[in-house]
Amino acid sequence: MDRRGAGVDLGGRTVVVTGGTRGVGAGIARAFVGAGAQVVVCARRPPEVSLEKVDFVPVDLRDPAAVRAFFDALPRLDVLVNNAGGAPYRPLAEADAERHARVIELNLTVPLTASLAAHEHLRRARGSIVMIGSVSGSRPSPGSAAYGAAKAGLENLARSMAVEWAPEIRVNTLVVGMVRTELAHLHYGGEDGIAAVARTVPLGRLAQPSDVGGAAVFLASDAAAYISGASILVHGGGERPAFLDAATANKDQQGDVG
Repeated sequence: MDRRGAGVDLGGRTVVVTGGTRGVGAGIARAFVGAGAQVVVCARRPPEVSLEKVDFVPVDLRDPAAVRAFFDALPRLDVLVNNAGGAPYRPLAEADAERHARVIELNLTVPLTASLAAHEHLRRARGSIVMIGSVSGSRPSPGSAAYGAAKAGLENLARSMAVEWAPEIRVNTLVVGMVRTELAHLHYGGEDGIAAVARTVPLGRLAQPSDVGGAAVFLASDAAAYISGASILVHGGGERPAFLDAATANKDQQGDVG
């Protein structure tokens, strides 16, 4: 079991993680289990590897009626983690607008749909929502432009929700950088590519799903009771500015990254 959330007691609370069957979502689910919460994950397909002490409910998150039925059937809800999302590498001119729109739907409309469906539960519980954002929402994202645009919108949506739904519901965003998951090779290549990319991160490594999980547990906990409308960077210090490597001045004063 992932113990990243073990220092926090969320016993008696129910947490839903959308798309929580693998990768970052599974790491988030395990962290909440480690904090003592009852965890439910929902996605179209069950996890390939069973998640200990996690309940799975099949839900097509693109179907608003199915999403509403899922939340209506829950006896209670304290925390919603809007994790479902993602996108393949796809340059803008190599697909039609309808295909890009589906990426925006998954990464922006689906979290809105789930949050609205969960609203009454969370209002009664004085609960919280954690959006899983991305650094792609705040920088150019060639090859995943629709994804980056959706994640930018997600942060803005979260800030508006935090104001509209206060004081009953807190809403925050984790702005996540590069994460080593079972699909990392699709983005960065093999082990050599992953290692090379990791060296561009000031902390010298890609995030683990448990790093994101620990941050999500914190935002859902009483330790974050006065944090709402915030965007917290979980990116290992960000990306080393490209000009530092291109510049010919002060080379002897620039430390190696990694």
